[in-house]
Amino acid sequence: MKEVFTLIKEQIQNIGIIFRISRYEDKAEYQSHYLGLVWEYLYPLIQIGIYWVVFGVGLKHGSSTHGVGYLPWMVIGITPWFFMNRAVLDASKSIYERVGMVSKMKFPVSVLPTIKVVSNLTTFWTMLVFTILIGLLNKVYPAVSWFEWIYYFICMIAWLIAFGIFNSTISVLVRDYRILLQSVMRMLFYLSGVLFNFETNAFPAPMVRILQLNPFFYVINGFRQAMFGEGHFWQQGTLTIVFWGFVLFFLLVGSHLHYKFRSRFVDLI
Repeated sequence: MKEVFTLIKEQIQNIGIIFRISRYEDKAEYQSHYLGLVWEYLYPLIQIGIYWVVFGVGLKHGSSTHGVGYLPWMVIGITPWFFMNRAVLDASKSIYERVGMVSKMKFPVSVLPTIKVVSNLTTFWTMLVFTILIGLLNKVYPAVSWFEWIYYFICMIAWLIAFGIFNSTISVLVRDYRILLQSVMRMLFYLSGVLFNFETNAFPAPMVRILQLNPFFYVINGFRQAMFGEGHFWQQGTLTIVFWGFVLFFLLVGSHLHYKFRSRFVDLI
């Protein structure tokens, strides 16, 4: 637990650095493109359009899900997924890409995954506003349950930081890990309930219970339940305990490995 407290302390002490570098990376990534940061928002919108046409119009023939139109149902799920997917992959290579630079100065390497998480938040907020507009157009109006987004946002950030410190360290120790992680994230895209609802009679009950244990599903489903007023987070006692168990596990293992091998990162790379 000592490593966990040290990790959290470094994040808090360097919060200013985290936000400054994340803003710089936002501008630097697309500075050579004609549309610049517009691609941050254009690419997700193109993807949403494709998935809606294929899964919403083509396969579902425009039918609703739980009495809600497929488009708002899908968009509220795909918004946190786009953010989490990119944050996970970016954080996994954060130390690998920057360890040479930070080795020449006094810099808390543990904040590098967090910087990647924060740098993707701008797109998330924009997509969330877009989601609300889609909901309003489909007669999904603001409700008290929307305040539960605050809880699920905290869950999402906690999970990404814990998973990020683990992935970024393992990526340095095992070169092939990033390739494996990319494949796993592609698989989880379909197993996290982003595009279709697996909580139906079409799936065996044991399979549904296993898929519900996925931390990404917990966040995605939580955002949906809050938007459509289908339940509250305190009603999901077992899933909540499992989710925070995942967060604690990856935080403990990730922070331990990080501080154990941090002095050797340059040599390992």
